[in-house]
Amino acid sequence: MLDLNGIDTQEMKEKDRRYLWHGMSPYSEHDRPMIVASAQGAWITDSEGNRYLDAMSGLWCVNVGYGRQELAEAAYKQLATLPYYPLTQSHLPAIELAEKLNEWLEDDYVVFFSNSGSEANEVAFKIARQYQQQIGAHNRFKFISRYRAYHGSSLGALSATGQSQRKYKYEPLTNGFLHVAPPDGYRRPEGMSLEAFNRQCADEIERTIVWEGAESVAGVIMEPVITGGGVIVPEPAYLTRVEEICRKHGVLLIIDEVICGFGRSGMKFGHHNFGVKPDIVTMAKGLTSGYLPLSATAVRKDIYDAFKDPEQYGHLRHVNTFGGNPAACALALANLQVMEREGLVERSRVLGERLRAEFDELLAHPLVGDIRGFGFLFGVELVADKTTKAPAGTDVVKRIIGGCKRAGLIIGKNGDTVAGFNNVLTFSPPLSCTDEDVDFIVQTFKQAMGEVAG
Repeated sequence: MLDLNGIDTQEMKEKDRRYLWHGMSPYSEHDRPMIVASAQGAWITDSEGNRYLDAMSGLWCVNVGYGRQELAEAAYKQLATLPYYPLTQSHLPAIELAEKLNEWLEDDYVVFFSNSGSEANEVAFKIARQYQQQIGAHNRFKFISRYRAYHGSSLGALSATGQSQRKYKYEPLTNGFLHVAPPDGYRRPEGMSLEAFNRQCADEIERTIVWEGAESVAGVIMEPVITGGGVIVPEPAYLTRVEEICRKHGVLLIIDEVICGFGRSGMKFGHHNFGVKPDIVTMAKGLTSGYLPLSATAVRKDIYDAFKDPEQYGHLRHVNTFGGNPAACALALANLQVMEREGLVERSRVLGERLRAEFDELLAHPLVGDIRGFGFLFGVELVADKTTKAPAGTDVVKRIIGGCKRAGLIIGKNGDTVAGFNNVLTFSPPLSCTDEDVDFIVQTFKQAMGEVAG
């Protein structure tokens, strides 16, 4: 069978099976992945000509939508001028992007570029440990994160990740990473207010710091909202309290903005919704809208100043061959300009409010336990029993995702996270979605839910 471009799709699927190893995909002799051939706006087209609205923006990243010619042109122009030079020296796109990121962060940071969110977090851990050493806190090496959170797949970032199913068969991992309970308000003790529960969860971080010995803890890392672990949204007081705890005990606050950043939350960065000022901010994905690999670790200026130490090991001894690639930086600048010109940060807020109003009708569905949103990012938690809140099985999750796909809608799930809790459907559409796109998401999802009985 030849596709629209004269390519034998079945032959390509067979070659895919022989030569490609796909992420997060159990082996199957018979299943064949969809081969995506082209994309425009919020829509992708496979090699057989089928169109789907991509309500996950690839992997939470295509914030400005597909097919942006100006982004391709920005990369091409830079490739023709200076395709590569390592940031052991410098180049103009990296300088200009670092300045632009400070503008978006609305604070004073120095930026180290890498390629992925995992790498950005690895850099943050190294910086935090070395910083503590250089100010005389020689025993501070531990990091606290949260169960259900995801911070990357490299060994250090996976150690920070609080998802046991992602770690199974890869342990032992890196030493010094501790985990506390997430602020999962849906599963709080009966009779406890959301604010009190969030305060309790934040206080668990302080208790862990004290019990471990504050002099041994280097940093706390968290997303403003736990995304891939089930879209767990805290009350505003939670992050404020965590910041207070970190300041009190001399612990660095690292905020992972890999998914929540670049307009996804309805503000430029997720932590802006909570009024906190992180010591270190990590970012990737929406930085280039997924068009090229690029990530960044932004470090508060006063922390960077500690690395001016002239002794032999006083500087950061970390290098990344491709981090801050000139073409990726030039494209990222163009990406942020598109977001500013089209008001996509505000658009994210507006579309999120609209989607929330539509999705709230599904709270009456026998399988829907909770619906959580953060800007244009949503999680729909499926349960087998609304009274006990027992999670729905993965077979139910697959049926709904399959029903959506058959109708032309790609949605996600929190797969391979924590045993028994892979029951959250996820939505992270391009911020550039049209009103008609949102109508399609709502109608198609409601239809798929209607086809699955409780």
